Amino acid sequence: MTLVIALVWGDGVLVSSDSRASSGFVFHEEKKIKPIYFIIDEEEYDLAIAGGAGDATLVKQGFRIIEDTFREWFNSVGFKEKRNPYTEEVESIVSNIEQKLMRRYRELRGIGIEPSVSLLLATVSQERKPLLYVFDERGLAEPMHDNPGYALLGKGVVTGGLLLLRLLDYRPGEAWEWDLGLLSAFIIDMVSEIDPSVSPFLGESYFIRYEKEKDKIVLGPLKEEVYKEYKEKIKKRKTLIKLLWNTAENIGENEIEQELRKLIE
Repeated sequence: MTLVIALVWGDGVLVSSDSRASSGFVFHEEKKIKPIYFIIDEEEYDLAIAGGAGDATLVKQGFRIIEDTFREWFNSVGFKEKRNPYTEEVESIVSNIEQKLMRRYRELRGIGIEPSVSLLLATVSQERKPLLYVFDERGLAEPMHDNPGYALLGKGVVTGGLLLLRLLDYRPGEAWEWDLGLLSAFIIDMVSEIDPSVSPFLGESYFIRYEKEKDKIVLGPLKEEVYKEYKEKIKKRKTLIKLLWNTAENIGENEIEQELRKLIE
C-alpha cells in the first residue's frame, strides 16, 4: 500500500507520495507518481500528473491508460495548436479515461479478479484552472478541485493522513501562505512512523502549475536542496508541537493563544 497526497495550491496542483509498495510481507520501493508530458521538436509540453495506490500492476496499467488518453488528445489537438486542453476538453479526457478503466475492470471481474486500485489525475487547464480527479475501484471519476480541494489515496489515509489534515484544520481556500510541499512531506513522514506499509518521505513530489514568467503550464519534481530543507523542518515542527503541548500543560492554553496571536500580528 502507500500514501499519495494531492493538494490544490494556488494556480496548480501538488502531488506527493511515499515510495513503498508491499506484496504480502515483502516491501519494495516503487514510484507512485507519473508526470505526463511530451517532447516534440525539442519543446516540452507539460500536461498532467497521475498518481496511484493499490495493486501495483493495476496502478501501472492505469498510468498507461491516462497517458495514452492524453496522447490521443495531444496528437489531434494539442501539438497542432501548441496548447494545453481547456477545462471542457479535460472533462472529455477524464470521461474517456473512465470508459477505458471501467472496461478494463469489468474484464478483470469477469475472470474473478476484483480490482484493488485508486488513481488520481492532476492538471491545469489552458484557462489556468487547477483540476484534480480521483478514479475509484469502479473506474468512476470524482472531481476534487473545488471541494474539498485535495485528495488522498492508499492505506496511509486511514492510518493518519486524513487525521493530520483534520487536526491542522487544513482548508485550501485559507492556506495560501502555507508551504504545502512541507505539509505533504510532514504528513507522509508522520504516517510512516506508525504504518510500516508507508515509507518516510523520500522526495517523490511533482507540482504542475501556471508559470507567469514563461506564460505556460509547467511541471517539475521537488529539487534535492528543497527535499533536504523539508527533512530538517519536519524535525523542528515535531519538536515545536511537543513543546507547545508541554507549555499548555504548564501555563495554559489561553496564555499560549494570546502570545501566538501577538507573534502573528
